[in-house]
Amino acid sequence: MDREFLIDLFADFGPVTIRKMFSGYGISADGINFALSLRAGLFFRADEVTIPDFEAEGSKPFQYSTRAKTVVVNSYWELPARLFDDSEDFVRWARAALAAAQRAKVKKRPKGKKAAVKKPVAKKRPAKSPSKKAVRRVGKAKRAHHSGR
Repeated sequence: MDREFLIDLFADFGPVTIRKMFSGYGISADGINFALSLRAGLFFRADEVTIPDFEAEGSKPFQYSTRAKTVVVNSYWELPARLFDDSEDFVRWARAALAAAQRAKVKKRPKGKKAAVKKPVAKKRPAKSPSKKAVRRVGKAKRAHHSGR
């Protein structure tokens, strides 16, 4: 999907920001990303409230393959194809996706400034004393030197 198509698709939803992301676009409203347009299709943010709607439509979560495995991203689900032709229902689903993204943001810990915590100053360790073996070797060397050996 190209950028112009996405602008037209979301026209009835309201203002969105469409930014290049991965192999497609990230779509956000009010600074919150709620949709992804990738080669594989259009995916909306989903959670425990909205996933049953996607399942009822036969949609699947976004997934991608690595060399080792297939990764399933349960937080984004493929938009049912019928919604591309139903602007009113599309807007309803887009608003539900934005609400799911807002709920997810609330669940995350706020990124406020942390109170400055003074780290304890590390105490200097006393210099290591030579091991007994080292002391004996040095002692033997000194005695040998003094005895003329």
